[in-house]
Amino acid sequence: MALTVRFVVLLALGIVPVVLAGDAAWWMLLGWVALVAALAGLDAALAGSPRALALERRLPDRVRLGEPVVSTLVLSNIGSRRVRATVRDGWPPSAGLVGDNRARVMVPPGEGRRIETTLVPWRRGDRTSEAVTVRSTGLLGLAARQATLAAPGRLRVLPPFRSRKHLPSRLARLRELDGATPVAIRGRGTEFDSLREYVDGDDVRSIDWRATARRNDPAVPGAQRLMVRTWRPERDRRIVIVADASRTAAARIADEPRLDTAFEASLLLAALAGHAGDRVDFLAWDRRARARVHGVTGPKLTVRLVDAMAGVEAELIEADWAGLPAQVRSLTASRSLVVVLTPLDSPGASRGLLAMLPQLARDHLVLVASVLDPALATASADREDVAAVYRAAAAERALLDHDRLAAAVRRLGGDVVAAAPADLPPALADRYLALKAAGRL
Repeated sequence: MALTVRFVVLLALGIVPVVLAGDAAWWMLLGWVALVAALAGLDAALAGSPRALALERRLPDRVRLGEPVVSTLVLSNIGSRRVRATVRDGWPPSAGLVGDNRARVMVPPGEGRRIETTLVPWRRGDRTSEAVTVRSTGLLGLAARQATLAAPGRLRVLPPFRSRKHLPSRLARLRELDGATPVAIRGRGTEFDSLREYVDGDDVRSIDWRATARRNDPAVPGAQRLMVRTWRPERDRRIVIVADASRTAAARIADEPRLDTAFEASLLLAALAGHAGDRVDFLAWDRRARARVHGVTGPKLTVRLVDAMAGVEAELIEADWAGLPAQVRSLTASRSLVVVLTPLDSPGASRGLLAMLPQLARDHLVLVASVLDPALATASADREDVAAVYRAAAAERALLDHDRLAAAVRRLGGDVVAAAPADLPPALADRYLALKAAGRL
């Protein structure tokens, strides 16, 4: 039984006559307490049982981070008494409950009521509510019967994929590379597209002499017209995206965890590469594979990626970079573009990555994508007072460390893309298009 505020107020009202009564005050006090207690007990006994309510939860399975979703709780009274109740749903704070989490309902016998709650999650992963607390008050409102009823619900919060706004412009550039516009690409490492007549400015190495021998020039008897091969970027290449999920990925840059920025860049690159006809594999890695997507193509790729990424959180452990080459070999045996999304801001934390890089670069084209803190550039330019000078020195040191590590990655056979959180996904997509245009994939 739970006592209400009305019970406390009613009990306090008895103090006034008790004080005025003088010597017999304690008898009056005991009588008043007994009377109020009896009324509260009777009120609780006549209240409808909260366990007479049958609960049903209606909730979408998935929602993107930051988007609103409505959770509906259906209460059905299967008892014989009217239930006047306050219902509290047990969503965690990260579910982003909008408004009060307590709702007052009155459910007559044999009827039902719905309680709708708006959620705007602000954290990825599975947001769960295991139970609902129901407090049924009596007619007098002095006491209540309370019970916690099981009503399990799970809402999977997916990455928001805000970087998809950059996809249309990159797809337009991809169509140029694929020959949908008059841009023609020729060179080694590309796939044969078609034959056409030679024009001034064509590379003589593109001349197809066999096709030329078969093509007679009707204007000049006995002469042949020069035919050249046109090429298009290779399709069905392999892209392996590795997202670092170790302790360094937990740091927040521009109010966003590095891991979330890595997921945004991975989704944009995967969507672009999927439209290009390339095969994309994804791996979230620290000391073990935290998430893995392999062998999925077409429209299902993005769906599988966001679902795999949803439950991955950064672990406060060091990454085991020595085990990464074996993981890549388990995904593909052919030469691929391996994109490693990890910060390059600490020589100590990057030592394992640099030691592993030559082994990986021997078999694959390696691209390291790193998040840069835009606050470093701002801090390094501030010299207004002594404290600002010290901050500027620390910022300069951090920028120099990043430049040194980027240079080391390039010396060991890899390449580097570094940008602020909002700029990293399009920068990575642009580098992929540049590699494809150069025939390096």
